[in-house]
Amino acid sequence: MKDIHAFLCSPAESTLRHGPHDRIVMSSRVRLARNLRDYAFPGWAKKPERVKILETILPAVSSLPEMADSFADGMDNLAALDKQLLVERHLISREHAAKSVGSGLVINRAETFSVMINEEDHLRMQALCPGFQTRAAWQAIDQLDSALEKKLNYAFDNELGYLTACPTNLGTGIRVSAMLHLPGLVLAEQINPIIQSVNKLGLAVRGLYGEGTEALGNVFQVSNQMTLGESETVIVERLEKVLSQIIEHEENARQTLLEKKPKVVFNHIGRAYGILANAHSISSKEAMNLLSLLRLGMDMELFPGAPRPLVDELFLTTQPAHLQKQISDKLTAEERDLIRADMVRARLKDLSRPVTK
Repeated sequence: MKDIHAFLCSPAESTLRHGPHDRIVMSSRVRLARNLRDYAFPGWAKKPERVKILETILPAVSSLPEMADSFADGMDNLAALDKQLLVERHLISREHAAKSVGSGLVINRAETFSVMINEEDHLRMQALCPGFQTRAAWQAIDQLDSALEKKLNYAFDNELGYLTACPTNLGTGIRVSAMLHLPGLVLAEQINPIIQSVNKLGLAVRGLYGEGTEALGNVFQVSNQMTLGESETVIVERLEKVLSQIIEHEENARQTLLEKKPKVVFNHIGRAYGILANAHSISSKEAMNLLSLLRLGMDMELFPGAPRPLVDELFLTTQPAHLQKQISDKLTAEERDLIRADMVRARLKDLSRPVTK
C-alpha cells in the first residue's frame, strides 16, 4: 500500500505547472459520471454490493496505460487528514472524503487524472489541467473513458444516454469547470452582475470547494449545469466562450482599477502585504483572502522580481490539512493560526514591500 502523502507531489512542485491564462484561470477540469449496468447506485447499494463494485472497478481503472504507477486504494484505508488533503488539492470531493468501506480512489502519478469510485455514482472520473485548457481536459478524459468502457459494462440508455444517480448528470454525464481567480471583479464590485449573467446562460458559479462553499481567496468555480440534450463538444465550447468573456472582464477590471482607482488597489495590496508579513496569528480564511491580493499585486508587477509560485504555494500550504500534515502533533484551530502566521512570515521575509507607481 502506497502512502498518499509520499505519492503526491510537493506543494512547491505543484505550483510549477503552467497553462494558458493561468494568472486568471488556475485550473480546468472535466468530470464524467458513469455507472455499471445491473448494480444499484451507491446511495442505494448495501455494503457488500458496494465492495463488489469497488473490486470490479479498481483493477480495471488501475490497468489503464494512463494510470500506470498510480495510487489506488479504498477510502477506508485513508486517514481523515489525508482525505482532507486530497480535497484541498481538488483531487476528490468533500462528499467522497466522507466515504469509507466500499468506496475507492485512483490517482495517476502526474495528478492529471483522478477517479472516485462509489461517490454519488459508481465512477466519477476527472481530468485536470493547469490554466485555461478545458478542451485538452475533455480530450484526455474522453480517451480514458473510451478505454475503460471496453473493460466495464456501463449503464446506458439509447434515449437518455448514460444513467446517473442524480438526474442533473443524466445524458452525457459531463461536468466541465474552471477555477478562476477574480480579485479585479470583486474589488470593482462587478462580480455579482457577472455571476447573474453566467447563471442566466445555464452555468453554475460556486466557491473554492464546489457546491455550497464560499469563494475564499476570490476563487470561483464556473461549470455547466445541463448534461442532457447536448453533445459533450457543444457543452465544452459553450463554457470556453463564457470563460473567455470572464477572462476579458477580469483583465479590464484590473486595468480600469489601476487607471481610475490606483490608491484603492495599492491600499488593499499594501495592507495585505503588511498583515501577512507581520501577523502572529492568522486564520485559513483570512490568509486565503490576503494571499489573493498578494497574487493580484504580483500580476500587476507591484513586487518586481518576486517569485510568483511562492504565493501559489502558500495558497495550498496555509490550508488546514496541509498545515497539519507538516506538524506531527494534533493541533487546535488556535495553534494552527499561530503556526500558519509563523510560516507565512518566514516565507515572505525576503519579499520587499510593494512598489506603487
